Amino acid sequence: MKIAMWSGPRNLSTAMMYAFAQRPDCAVVDEPFYGAYLHETGLDHPMKDQIIAGMETDAEVVAAQCSLVAPTAKPIYYQKHMTHHMLPSFPLGWLADVTNVFLIRHPARVVASYLAKRENPKLGELGYVQQIQIYDRCLAMGQAPIVIDATLFRRNPLENMMKICAALNLENAETMLRWRAGGHPSDGIWAKHWYGAVHQSTGFAGPEADLPDLTGPAATLAKSALPFYLSLYEKRLF
Repeated sequence: MKIAMWSGPRNLSTAMMYAFAQRPDCAVVDEPFYGAYLHETGLDHPMKDQIIAGMETDAEVVAAQCSLVAPTAKPIYYQKHMTHHMLPSFPLGWLADVTNVFLIRHPARVVASYLAKRENPKLGELGYVQQIQIYDRCLAMGQAPIVIDATLFRRNPLENMMKICAALNLENAETMLRWRAGGHPSDGIWAKHWYGAVHQSTGFAGPEADLPDLTGPAATLAKSALPFYLSLYEKRLF
């Protein structure tokens, strides 16, 4: 089984990758299109040069790798993907070869978290528009993608991980809730810039607080992303 988990930034995506990495039957990969995305766009992201030098930058090659079997003999291949990495010129036909899952989070929470790491984000950098486009592409292929809301998941990780595993026809959800602090060997090159909090964790964080009170451009940005989030929220698994 190949699982493509589609998220925007500042979500539960890295913790979810760590959870699947706890399974002895699962190999994981961290944002395989990131190098191609930076190579194509030239955007000035933290550690840009190291990321481009250390990753495959041909999107066609990356797509082929994602549609094939895992790089190990493990039967499950979990792929953590950022929706905004999928530029219009990048292939999407390989989506038919994987089980697609969508991880969503309220844009007010995403914007507040993103601003702590990077100034003046644009809507396209948050991945909401692309997430809908990829979801619709999966529907057009006859798939029924799974949608997970990160905030709702954190209210009861065990119960909700069991629901996710049931939807994926997997067992042993209870083994996926704890991991060692300090990161994972599959972390991307960029981990030391973005993954500080999750590297200190040994499991999923508890329930989130109330929505942050945004003002000015941050509030405007979150409002512009909200319809895309709500469209997928209506289709969530729990």
